[in-house]
Amino acid sequence: MKYKRIFGIVLDSVGTGAAPDADKFDDVGSDTLGHVGEFFDGKLNIPNLQKLGISNLRDQPIKGVAPAEKPLAYYGKMEEVSAGKDSMDGHWEMMGLPVTHALSLFPNGFPDEIIDKLKEFSGRDIIVNKPYSGTEVIHDYGEEQMKNGELIVYTSGDSVLQIAAHEDVIPLDELYKICEYARSLVNEPPYVIGRIIARPYVGPDKDHFTRTANRRDFTLEPTGETDLDRLQNAGFEVIGIGKINDIFSGHGITKGYHNESNHDGMNHVLHVMNEDFTGFAFTNLVDFDAMYGHRRNPKGFGEALEDFDKQLGEVMANLKDDDLIMMTADHGNDPGFRGTDHTREMVPLLAYSPSFAQTGQSLGVRSPFSDFGATVLDNFGVQNVSGKSFLSELK
Repeated sequence: MKYKRIFGIVLDSVGTGAAPDADKFDDVGSDTLGHVGEFFDGKLNIPNLQKLGISNLRDQPIKGVAPAEKPLAYYGKMEEVSAGKDSMDGHWEMMGLPVTHALSLFPNGFPDEIIDKLKEFSGRDIIVNKPYSGTEVIHDYGEEQMKNGELIVYTSGDSVLQIAAHEDVIPLDELYKICEYARSLVNEPPYVIGRIIARPYVGPDKDHFTRTANRRDFTLEPTGETDLDRLQNAGFEVIGIGKINDIFSGHGITKGYHNESNHDGMNHVLHVMNEDFTGFAFTNLVDFDAMYGHRRNPKGFGEALEDFDKQLGEVMANLKDDDLIMMTADHGNDPGFRGTDHTREMVPLLAYSPSFAQTGQSLGVRSPFSDFGATVLDNFGVQNVSGKSFLSELK
């Protein structure tokens, strides 16, 4: 065992340029990090990511973020092979379970047989039932929902069924039960949906509605064993921070922490760093995606990167010599691109330990994402079934 603890951090949606198959997703030209850098016109302040090598891994540096002369981290990019570009696809693939069959999409809304069953179970009417921006749908229909008590059901370009409701009108427990029931309807053909998402919101009127941190994802049960299961079965601690627990439906996780925000998630990482354990702490930071990517807000996206970078400095300062941190993303969500959906992009890969004896080198392009999990398993002497470890390249 080379490292006693590995900390994996997924910067949700922080892509680094269109993937080779971006044309299949109409995402040619997307580049989350590149477009955020351009928006900030050279003033994006991410010194810790810069020192690690965030621009070294790119064909063109992020504007204003020069490649490090002596990068602290080993750096590269990862290319996805899964059929979709959802968070579930990216995380499952990272943990050795690529999603090989495309999940169901609903560009024209959900069929009557699903909607009618939701109405019958909930005793509530359903409105919208079409693709919609999550913030716009509550602006346009939230007051109606408050008045009449319906469920706002909508989707996106991903395999998701989202149910929004005002917390004062439909209590969280009721909303969660409805979502659990919806989950039971779409687990096998003809309808296999990746995630059912509870989207509670609060506020007095359409101009003041805000979505709350009580969002909850009801994800398709993993269709096979993941690297988290393999680690847990081998007796290692597996800690899930953020929506990791939701994405894997609790499988393979010995302890979980719910995040209120990216900042809260990094505080959880710092908390876990003070614990004595042997194993893997896996973190998802969703604000980049939910708060800024889908809303096409490059200013907020860049500011969130800057805030993350500050806390990353704290994390790096607290790493022990036998700790390893690996950072990546699950897909892109380019705030400088058209539409409001995820973008099919390469994702960054950074691996750092204070014990490295030499300057970080390129890890090249890794595919599938499963190389990430394979490296974790290799460190703990657990056999992997997908991907190739790069542990031996970290020196």
